[in-house]
Amino acid sequence: MTQGSPLISLRRVFKTYASPSGDFTALKEVNLQVQKGEFAAIVGKSGSGKSTLINVITGIDSPTSGEVFVASTAIHSLNQEQLAIWRGKNVGVIFQFFQLLPTLTVAENVMLPMDFCHTYPARERRERAVALLSKVGIAEQADKLPSNLSGGQQQRAAIARALANDPPILVADEPTGNLDSHTTDVVLNLFAELASEGKTVVMVTHERDLSRYFTRSILLSDGAIVSNTAAVKEALHHA
Repeated sequence: MTQGSPLISLRRVFKTYASPSGDFTALKEVNLQVQKGEFAAIVGKSGSGKSTLINVITGIDSPTSGEVFVASTAIHSLNQEQLAIWRGKNVGVIFQFFQLLPTLTVAENVMLPMDFCHTYPARERRERAVALLSKVGIAEQADKLPSNLSGGQQQRAAIARALANDPPILVADEPTGNLDSHTTDVVLNLFAELASEGKTVVMVTHERDLSRYFTRSILLSDGAIVSNTAAVKEALHHA
């Protein structure tokens, strides 16, 4: 990637779904650029197109028309097998409901992406998983099952899992929706810290009052971007 080029670039993206009552356009001529190291929030009411937008960015969904470039890859032109390989190495996804496998320990959950993508030698995966759990502050939970962790600890475990293959991009879909305000602050500070280290974080949220954490706020309405604002930020951590 050339210096200064965006890590994520959407060009005239439309996404239309067929329904019994006729076609529904979820994204309307979306043009968007996100740079490396940004913590970008996608905000808007339910049904505004937020989830569709991140699904297009991650390759879970394909645009009806337009182009999507992520980390210099034209993902709109990849087939499903190519997308799965690309996604495993380039995007970490964090969900509202954690999606940890209940029969695996926390460390084993974090090791799963490494197992699938063979990004690290088998003998190194456990050590890396514990190091990532330490980074998010829950190394002592490594050998517990997810059901023995609090919601905040499970979300931090999910972030560690998303980091397993060292992807350049983290995408989070309402990751604080089930967390109390204190735990929300902990998780968002962690995202901000990861962005300051060079990760690009794109987060869907309904919460407008969290804007102090973001470097960019992207407002969607009826599938179109109506506001795309860079924030002037103060230091949030390392005080």
